[in-house]
Amino acid sequence: MAEEVTATAMIPETFQGARDDMAGQIGVIWELIKAPLIVPLLRLSVYVCLAMTLMLFMERLYMGVVIILVKLFWKKPDKRYKWEPISEDLEIGNEAFPVVLVQIPMFNEREVYKISIGAACNLSWPSDRLVIQVLDDSTDPAVKDMVEKECQRWASKGINIRYQIRETRGGYKAGALKEGLKRDYVKHCEYVVIFDADFRPEPDYLRRAIPFLALNSEIALVQGRWRFVNSDECLLTRMQEMSLDYHFTVEQEVGSSTHAFFGFNGTAGVWRIAAINEAGGWKDRTTVEDMDLAVRASLKGWKFVYLGDLQVKSELPSTFKAFRFQQHRWSCGPANLFRKMVMEIIRNKKVTLFKKVYVIYSFFFVRKIIAHMVTFFFFCVVLPLTILVPEVEVPKWGAIYIPCIITAMNSVGTPRSVHLLFYWILFENVMSLHRTKATFIGLLEAGRANEWVVTEKLGDTLKNKSNPKAPKRPLFRIGDRIHLVELGFGAFLFFCGCYDFLYGKHNYFIYLFLQTLTFTIVGFGYIGTFVPGS
Repeated sequence: MAEEVTATAMIPETFQGARDDMAGQIGVIWELIKAPLIVPLLRLSVYVCLAMTLMLFMERLYMGVVIILVKLFWKKPDKRYKWEPISEDLEIGNEAFPVVLVQIPMFNEREVYKISIGAACNLSWPSDRLVIQVLDDSTDPAVKDMVEKECQRWASKGINIRYQIRETRGGYKAGALKEGLKRDYVKHCEYVVIFDADFRPEPDYLRRAIPFLALNSEIALVQGRWRFVNSDECLLTRMQEMSLDYHFTVEQEVGSSTHAFFGFNGTAGVWRIAAINEAGGWKDRTTVEDMDLAVRASLKGWKFVYLGDLQVKSELPSTFKAFRFQQHRWSCGPANLFRKMVMEIIRNKKVTLFKKVYVIYSFFFVRKIIAHMVTFFFFCVVLPLTILVPEVEVPKWGAIYIPCIITAMNSVGTPRSVHLLFYWILFENVMSLHRTKATFIGLLEAGRANEWVVTEKLGDTLKNKSNPKAPKRPLFRIGDRIHLVELGFGAFLFFCGCYDFLYGKHNYFIYLFLQTLTFTIVGFGYIGTFVPGS
């Protein structure tokens, strides 16, 4: 009996000893590599992140100063350029109006195809000077049939509308737009306006935009501003509105006013067809064909005009899955384009050195690469690690003061959401994980560099929940609901927060616990309109 008790008692002691042994060995290894390796590497990472933070801060400060000057002292676009309304001439009639092509690219747009086609057909422009082209790449035969019938319905009302399909989806949206411009009936069109399937222009859109192109031969593009019909649908759409409003209120306005250059937003813009052709036409080498064309046209000397008061209604993705695919495309594409065009921009002879620096450094490097990386690496990796390695200090100006100023500057686009600012920055930190990953994929031209997933649109189906045709809530699928990477980072930040609470001295645990909560909410899929399985 005594022998049995002794043997039983020996088992936990053995495991205890082994555990203590393992912990001791890990502790010894940590102490051996900490001073010569971990501390210097982490300190270098802090310096790099601080440098990137300063670059982003100076960029935001520059744009903040410029936008104030623009609003106070700059002339409005209709004063900087020639502009007067186009009206019917008594002698030549409607020929005073240039012929305009409207392109509406579509892909299985079951919920919104009627909205975009109807808005385009209701544009206030002489019908004999307007050609509407529906570029349908749908793979669903039922959707193709519905879109074609809708086009026939408007054609029966005297609208010059053409329904175009392709054999393959080669080049995705860029391929469709390029193919559309090759049609014989397009040869007499001077300008082309592009509206994605969820965009709803006001009837006077062309009357306000076309005069800039008709009266100023150096202008290639007139870009309108997006407005969102579903911004109040859920917290996810409110967060997107805050980010995009800053882009349109500040970034596009500054680029237009100071350099006559900005990135084309892919929709709600009017192009001079001659400028598209001179720039080399649409290319599908990246997933940002719109930005690619804009940069190439700018290098040819063409100017762009942004009209902040020319607003077009559109829809924000309201499911996290759709939003994540969209952000991958929007982050990967610019990085990939930067890789392919940086030397072409440097060698260009037609634009000034100042404009080259603006495009390479400000437009691409800081906004499309640095902004994503510093947000993720600094606040989700480096700062938490410095809590575990107290030998490495992060100055408060870099960890707190400058980020707070940058965040405050970002709020100017959407004053009504200023109370959501703190949660917005926590959510942006989560999304920076995906944007940083996509940026590296674009820079390295890795596996998903050319992935194109069309952003899901819901149209007006959510306004009436009793609508029998409203989309059904997705069935529960563990792969859609659980996001392991976000949950993993949430666990890491929670551990760092607990360590800081127990042993730290900076009280970073307050931020870390809140960031942990945000990662966890996203990790379990509780964000967006539809929660799978609910």
